[in-house]
Amino acid sequence: MKYGMEITVAVLIIVFAVVFLIQDGAIQATLGDGEEAWGGADGEAAGIIEASGYEPWAEPFWTPPSGEIESLLFALQAAIGAVIIGYVFGYWKGSRKAA
Repeated sequence: MKYGMEITVAVLIIVFAVVFLIQDGAIQATLGDGEEAWGGADGEAAGIIEASGYEPWAEPFWTPPSGEIESLLFALQAAIGAVIIGYVFGYWKGSRKAA
């Protein structure tokens, strides 16, 4: 079988995705309104810090007008970083081929 390993990996990925989606649905069904199953550690840490009475000593000089703009800027930053890393690896590989 020519593509045996590729088919096996694809089936494993699909099975993992189905199991994850079924488990996620079961977890979400047990939660109430406004609760998140996958909230992450950032929300928990912010709650603990605010509960301790901490007051920030600096304010951001600009706040994005919406969450979409914030996500756009984050994605743009990631894309610029990926381009720089890709350029560095491409330059390194090209210089090794030329030598």
